[in-house]
Formats: sequence, C-alpha cells, structure tokens
Amino acid sequence: MQPAELKKRRDKTPDQALAALMRLCARAEKSESDARRLMRGWGLADRDAEQVLGKLVRDRFIDDGRYAEAFVREKLRLSGWGAYKIRTALQRKGIRKELIDAALAQAGGTDMGERLAQMLARKARTVKAATPYDLKTKLIRYGLSLGYEYEAVIEAASAMERETDTCEDF
Repeated sequence: MQPAELKKRRDKTPDQALAALMRLCARAEKSESDARRLMRGWGLADRDAEQVLGKLVRDRFIDDGRYAEAFVREKLRLSGWGAYKIRTALQRKGIRKELIDAALAQAGGTDMGERLAQMLARKARTVKAATPYDLKTKLIRYGLSLGYEYEAVIEAASAMERETDTCEDF
C-alpha cells in the first residue's frame, strides 16, 4: 500500500470525526487531549477539530472531570500507582489542576498505605537481595517508582524489614 493511499484513507471530514469520536467515547472515557490527538492524526484542520470538540463537550461525550475520576480509580485499583504518578500522568494529558485535585480527593478514601504495603510485599517475593538492607533499598526504589510519597514508602519498607527480621525463613 502506498503512503499516499494510506494517508487518504486516514483523512476524515468533521462529520466523520464527530461520529468516530462519539463511538469511541461511548465505549471508554476520553480526555480533550486524546480527542485532539486523534483528530490531528485524521488530518482535521484545527478550526474544525475545535468545533467537533466543542460539540462533544456540550453533549457530555467528553468530560475531563469524569475522565480524571475514572483514570484515578483505574490506576489506584488496577495498577497500584501512587498519587504523584497519577497526578503527573494526568498533567501530561492536559487535565486542569483543580480537576486532578478533586479526583484524587474523591479517591482519597481508599487506604493508599495498605495498597503500598501489598505492592511492596508482592515485589519482595520476586526480588533477589543478598541482605535485608539491599532488599529494603530495592523496595524503596520500587515504591517511589510507583509514585508514592517518600515518607510512606520508607515507613512501609521499614515495617516489612521488621517483619522479616522476626521470621526465620529470610
């Protein structure tokens, strides 16, 4: 297939883009930046893209607040991410700070400390460490990479170290 043919097939009219985005948004939450990125890939002019986006927002197919709430729930429950990593990912998608804060506050009822302890315990079973200090260091790095607060990670890793010190099998 020639590149020109491929490009022709991807180009959409504003009406086609609107219909395609309505279908996508009906299946899964999309942010405004997701829709802009898709329309740019479809070769839509910026003016036409903004009109399509305005219609989608007016008809509530796209709502960045709703998207942020769904994103936070998914990343907390399924991926085990911490607040810092979630906040950064949403900022990269162009979600406003107040919407991110509201979504994180709403999900704040879930016990992040307990979730962090579970994630570190799962990681401790698979990591190879010569000493308890080495294990703690690797767990701290892992907890920070998940986006949890430094103090919470240190506390959880120290608690795991205390638990393993009392066990004979480590």
